[in-house]
Amino acid sequence: MPLPTIEWIGEIDGKIKLVDQTLLPNELKYVYCDDKESIYHAIKTLMVRGAPAIGIAGAMGAVVGIKNCDAEDFESFFNEMKQVTAYLGSSRPTAVNLFWGLKRMEDVAQRNSQKSVSEIKNILLEEAKTILEEDKTICRKIGENGESLLEDGNCVITHCNAGGLATGDYGTALAVMFAAAEKGKNISVYADETRPLLQGSRLTAWELKNAGIDVTLICDNMAAHTMKQRKIDCVIVGADRIAANGDAANKIGTYSLSIIAKEHDVPFYVAAPASTFDLSIASGDEIPIEERGPDEVTSISGNKIAPDDIKVFNPAFDVTPASNIAAIITERGVINSPNKEKVETVIGNNT
Repeated sequence: MPLPTIEWIGEIDGKIKLVDQTLLPNELKYVYCDDKESIYHAIKTLMVRGAPAIGIAGAMGAVVGIKNCDAEDFESFFNEMKQVTAYLGSSRPTAVNLFWGLKRMEDVAQRNSQKSVSEIKNILLEEAKTILEEDKTICRKIGENGESLLEDGNCVITHCNAGGLATGDYGTALAVMFAAAEKGKNISVYADETRPLLQGSRLTAWELKNAGIDVTLICDNMAAHTMKQRKIDCVIVGADRIAANGDAANKIGTYSLSIIAKEHDVPFYVAAPASTFDLSIASGDEIPIEERGPDEVTSISGNKIAPDDIKVFNPAFDVTPASNIAAIITERGVINSPNKEKVETVIGNNT
């Protein structure tokens, strides 16, 4: 059973419990966030990461951010809530699930504006819990929809981490692999290490190994050689934002993996929930790409690996064009050879 990534503990005066993913695989430690600053820090520093998981964290963060609000009327309460959601939304710009979760909480508050502030707070808590439970169901549906793409004996390569740690508890890309294994299919996986923060080696390899799935760790720059040797049957990755035309942003290095896959006629699949689609943007050119600090590149686990004062460029994501994607696997269905019309047919208006 996948590890629960994030939970709510207690009633309205409770707190968020989450796995500190920065410590894995060496230490499994839970941290507790009971105000907007602590959950902002957890999202910003990647204690909690993965698009669906930070969507859940954002929703729960809205609750901890307003639980002590002493406003007596809705307008004052909602103004404070908007300050909280804006603050949390500034933590990471690329994964649209964060903004989706925050907007959903705002909408729930507005729909209940005639109720007392105390009632609204409790309704918001229940909504955040619902988002978590929905994610668990959605991820299992993604696995169910995607596992038919894998045959017994297939070998998959994946990049970064799109497993239970990136969601409520089951994953998106890894959900396909978990579901295939649960169906009795004998599959194996190559996990890219995923520089600079090694989510593939620290998290994906750890999750797959714990699930009893045959996993082999490789450096990112070994993927082309591995595919050339015909060891790979398909690529399955997650996504942090998908444009209306099917272009998909994911962890840096995903785009290059898609180019390698295309060169070697290896199908490239993206697995993501409908909440990862941003239909307000036409293409991946409009997706904001987060740039992170230089220390992530110049050191590993606190050990310096580069000269002092070296210039660093550290984009956290890149965009894979829809033309490189064989299919996008969602809970609503599989979008083969994605384009604007097909995305619109399957995802609809994304409500």
